Formats: sequence, C-alpha cells, structure tokens
Amino acid sequence: MIIEPKVRGFICTTAHPDGCAQNVRQQIDYVRSQPPISGAKTILNNVLVIGCSTGYGLASRIVAAFGANAATLGVMFEKPASDKRTASTGWYNTAAFEEFATAEKIYAKTINGDAFSNEIKQQVIDIVKHDWANGNTGGIDLIIYSLASPRRTDPMTGETYNSTLKPIGKTYREKTVNVLTGEISEVSIEPATEEDINNTVKVMGGEDWELWIDALLNAKVLNQGCKTVAYSYIGPDLTNAVYRNGTIGKAKEHLEKTAQLLATKLSPIDGQAIISVNKAVVTQAAAAIPVVPLYAAILYRVMKYKNLHEGCIEQMYRLFSDFLYAKNSASYDKNGFIRLDDREMQAEIQAAVATIWPQVTTENINQLTDLVGYRDDFYRLFGFHVKGVDYTADVANIERSIRSIKE
Repeated sequence: MIIEPKVRGFICTTAHPDGCAQNVRQQIDYVRSQPPISGAKTILNNVLVIGCSTGYGLASRIVAAFGANAATLGVMFEKPASDKRTASTGWYNTAAFEEFATAEKIYAKTINGDAFSNEIKQQVIDIVKHDWANGNTGGIDLIIYSLASPRRTDPMTGETYNSTLKPIGKTYREKTVNVLTGEISEVSIEPATEEDINNTVKVMGGEDWELWIDALLNAKVLNQGCKTVAYSYIGPDLTNAVYRNGTIGKAKEHLEKTAQLLATKLSPIDGQAIISVNKAVVTQAAAAIPVVPLYAAILYRVMKYKNLHEGCIEQMYRLFSDFLYAKNSASYDKNGFIRLDDREMQAEIQAAVATIWPQVTTENINQLTDLVGYRDDFYRLFGFHVKGVDYTADVANIERSIRSIKE
C-alpha cells in the first residue's frame, strides 16, 4: 500500500514505517558521529526510559544505547498495525530502534502499556531483577522520565484525569498559525478553572514520577549513584500566558518541586533527581499548544541563521556528554536545573524573535519565519518528509514486530 500523511488537527493519523526507521537511523548516525560519552563508560550500564517511543524520550534512549553502549528498557503506550491501519509512529520508531540495537548486540527491551499503572511498574521491576539485578551490572543506573499524555488514571483510586492547555486568570488572545496552510489567525482561550489546574497537575506533574521512584527504591533495583531526569520547559515571555503561567506551567512547577523531594529519597544511595529544561522543538505535545508553533517557526529561523538550532537528538547528546556524564560538568542554574534551552534563551535570540513576532502575517510568513522547516519537522514525527525514503513505493508490510513484546 502507498502510505500518505493524513493530518487531523495537530496530529497525523498515519505513520510511515520506513520513514520512521530512517528517522531513527539518522539520529543514531548523529550520535555515532560525535565523540563517545567517555564519562559514562563505567557507570552507565542500564537505563530505564519511561516514555521511550518519540521525541526526547526516544532521543534519550538512542544516546544511551549508541553513545554509551548502555542496555535500555523502555516503556511506551503505542498501537501496532491492524488491518489496513498503520501502527502509531512510536511503535515503528521502537521497532526500528530495537532492530538497530540488536544488530549491534546492544540490549534493548520494551514494555507496551500504561506507564501510570502499578502493573507496568511491576513488569519493569520483574525484568530488571531477572535481566539486570542478577548480572554483573546490577540494577538501574539512570531513569529518564519523559511521559507526555493527555490523561492519567490514578492507580490508587481508579479515577481518570484529563489535562488542559489553558491560561489562568483571564481569557488569552493572541495570534497563532495553521501549520499546514500558513494562515495567521487569532486564538481565544478561556481561563482555566481550579479543577482544570488540579487535573493537569495530576496528569503532567510529578506524582507519577514519584510513584515510579518509590516502587523502584522499594524493590531495591537502583544502583548506587542512580540518577533520574525529567524534562521541563520554561520559554519566553511571549508564550508565558498559555504555557509557563498556564495550566501546563503549574504541572511543570509540580514536576520541578518533585525533583527536590526525590533527591532526598535517593540520597541514601547517593542518587540524584534532575530537571532538564529543554529547548522548544516540534513534538506531538508542543504542536497542540496554541501560539507555540508560530513562536517555534520564528525561533527556528533565528537560531538556524545563528547556527544554533538543535533538535531532540542534539540536545540529548549534549545532556549526556556535557552534564550527566561529563568529567567536568557544565554549570546548572540557580535552581539546580540543567538548561539545554540556554541557546534559545540568549538575549539576542529572544530580541530577534520579539521583533519579528508583530510583523508576521499570512502574506509574509514564509519570508519572516521558518514555517517550512517547522512543517517538515512535524511530518518527520510521523515518518514523512524524511530524506532517503521513496514515498511513492508500495509498502508491502505495514506490520513491524517489536522483538521484546511479542503481541
């Protein structure tokens, strides 16, 4: 069958298996082209990636495996192909990752299921005890927490919570862009209720991260010096109302406070809980936030002109090589956060974005922004617009097996 992108709203309902595989291959090639992460050679053996199939989670897994030769256990919630419906992009990404890892004799297993549930946490513990804890390398050395879900069921109460992307306090009005057409329009978003805020914190805050660490600590499957990292975003004043000062920002604040709590819990094993504040990139989650795609399109233009642009894989390589496993780590900020958004937030970069923002119209958007680059990155999330892939060719088999989770 010929697979074409079918975009509905801010997601693509199809994914291209060959494009996803090529996308993973290109990220691996980038990591292989960089110097080895020498500081991780003897202390990074086993990595758990919670939310491993797309974006920063996938990039983290690739860097750990192909930059440090670490064994990785991933957790995802993805759909395999059925009838004539393609699998989800994360499924294809993971199938490709495991194929490439296996070819190089790098351990890789994946669990497909609800990472918020107690059952999946127990499955992880069982695998770690069977595969790692009884071996020479012991338990887990690094836990990446990279979940981005619109809803969560509390495993203790069974209640399901839905997150929202809303401002707090007053109605938010600002211009936004239709990524596919380039049309500029005004978006109006009503303010969140207290219930909206609380629900978003329940879904996207640090509660589940803490439950994961508690479960792993209680099971005694964490190695001495184990680190855990969660990802956050701050962004500029331009997006504050709908992001940092909105419902999602409250969830990120909770996540960041949770890091302090986890640092205390991990102290008996000399562990660390770290927040990495990352740069604005195209992800499925970010594409859903009004204003952010237009901001990112302008940011892309400015940062590419300055030769400072980075995607997920470049940032995750820098996270491992310059911070987590550097012999002389780059400095953290006053809050103890790693700031991978340091280039985005440079004064001259933000000044240039702020100058362009009020000038952008539907007529001049391709001259003042890199909407084309942003759009290409959006399609690449789903395996389209990837160099080296013939999209006119018939895909004889839309199924791609994941060796470690036979379904």
